This record gives sequence, structure tokens and C-alpha cells, in this order.
Amino acid sequence: MGDIYDETYEKTYVTLIALAMFLIFAYFYTGRADDQKQNAIPKVGVLQLMSHPALDQINKGIDDTLKKNGYIDGKNVKIEFQNAQGDQSNLRTISKQFVQDNVDVAVGIATPSVQSLKNATSKIPIVMGAVTDPEGAGIISNNQKPGGNITGVSDQAPLEAQLELMKKVIPNLKSIGIIYTSSDASATSQMKKMEAIAKKQGLTVKVSSINSVNDIQQVGTALAQGVQTIYVPTDNTVASGMKLLSSIAAKQNIAVFPAATTMVKDGGLATVGLSQYELGEETGKHVVRILEHKEDPATTPVTFMKKGHLMLNEKMAQKLNIQFPDSLVKEAQKKGQIIK
Repeated sequence: MGDIYDETYEKTYVTLIALAMFLIFAYFYTGRADDQKQNAIPKVGVLQLMSHPALDQINKGIDDTLKKNGYIDGKNVKIEFQNAQGDQSNLRTISKQFVQDNVDVAVGIATPSVQSLKNATSKIPIVMGAVTDPEGAGIISNNQKPGGNITGVSDQAPLEAQLELMKKVIPNLKSIGIIYTSSDASATSQMKKMEAIAKKQGLTVKVSSINSVNDIQQVGTALAQGVQTIYVPTDNTVASGMKLLSSIAAKQNIAVFPAATTMVKDGGLATVGLSQYELGEETGKHVVRILEHKEDPATTPVTFMKKGHLMLNEKMAQKLNIQFPDSLVKEAQKKGQIIK
């Protein structure tokens, strides 16, 4: 009887141990499976240079486009958004972190962000979110055939159309000032192009550069004293201080014509500019094609936006005692936007 009891006890004990081992194995296997499932979700790293309306709109366009294509953050894609706050060391640190995290696609919003990502990796696909002159900035070798791991979207503004707008709004325009950030490759490229176009049309051009937003007060004041109007290229630093610049110019009854529509909202008088949100949408489409169709940046042409949007700031016009031509008002009402 005792032997039977001992045998039954031993079998029960062995069964319990086996069951416990099975449960432990199942727990860790399931956890590992969950980890593998999580790791299988594609990762998109988004590096934004700084916070201001134009760049924020580009990021929103990217997010919305990913959602429209079924990519929901935390569900079937992991989006690592980082803002460098305009700091070069932050750009380098974040770029290296994206490489360590082995993101599937890296997105750079603004030229310095893309340049930093380029320095960090030559293997991970990089999508440019609004780089004015990719070739001039040394990011790619050719706009049609980039030849490396980078493609994306250019925010090259329609400069000729913008100059024509200035001439329509400012009677007998003979001189313009251009303010830009000397360390911004895209802004520098656009400044040179606008300077050449304006001079070719017989205008006098005065160019002034800044190193940081702290220079806008002094440089902007001096620039406004010697010209009829001021032009601002696609420049992230000036954009972040646009309200200050427009206020300084307005005190001397000088209008500011910016390249981007978001800068009109911050005090610029008017522009024929690209929609920053649409730039973000196009950037997002590149990301989707890389994730879904393995789009090769090396053979994917850079996207150039062809359609500009007329935007008029009626509130600023009244402040400067400027009357917009009826033709422009009608065009803005029909196809553009008027800020009142």
C-alpha cells in the first residue's frame, strides 16, 4: 500500500513539475513572440531642425499621409519624432540614435537635418522633407538620379513669380533687400538665384545675412532703410523670427515678401508660395513607397512642386497703406488665400 502511494505521489509530483515548466516556457515564448512582432513593425525616424509653422506643417503633412495609407503610429508603424531645436549637436546625436535603432526610413525636415542624417548613414533610406537645392547642398549628385540612399522633396520656390508679384504690388519697384542666414545652404542658394533674377531685370539688390535670430533686429533695421521692399528666401532661422522682422520693416513702411506661405501668416505682405503641408504630403508619399514597394532612393528622382499658391495679407497691407491690385485680389479669392 505504501509503495502504491509513493508511486502515485511521485507521478503527481512529476506531472506538476512538467506542467510548471510548460507554463514557464509558454510565458517566455509568448513574450518573445510579442517582442518579435513588435520588432517586425517598421520604424520611421523623423528629424526636424526646429519648431516653427513651416516645418511643423511639413511634419503634419507627413503624419497625415502615413495615416491615409494605413500606417498608424504604435499599431503597425513606429514613428520616432525628434526635434533638434536648431542645435547642431542635437542633430548629430539624434541621427546616430536613428542608426542605432535601425530605423527602416529616416526623414530629414530641412537641409541641416538631411545633411546630418547623410553623415550618419549611407545604408538606411533617407527622405528629404523640403530641401531647396539638394545638389547645391551636396546632399545628392543628381536630382533625376540621386545615386545614393537619399531622395525626397525640394521646396524650391517659384522665384520669377514671386518677383513679378513684388513688382505688381510695389509701384515703380527699383530696389529690393534680401535677408538670409549665412549658414543655411538652401537659403543661400535661393538668395543667389533671386539676386541674379532681380539684377537681370534691372533692379538694385542689397543683400544682408544673419548668423542667428538674435541678429534680425539690427540687420533688419539697417536693411529696411535702404530699399523699397524686403525679400526672405526659404530660411528656417528668419522664419522663426518673421514676426519681429515684419514689425521692424513696418515701422519704416517697408513690406516683406517671404518665399513661404506660413511666413505671410506671420507678418509677410504676400507671396506665391508652396504649401508646406503639401510638401509634407509628398514627403510622406516617398516614405510609403519605400515601406511598401522598396522604392530605391538611388534611382528615384527628387520631387519638385510645380504649383504655387497666392497668399495676400490684407491686414498688413492696410497697416502699410498698400492697395492690392484688383486682379490679385480676385485671383487670391478664387485660387489662393487672403488673410484679413
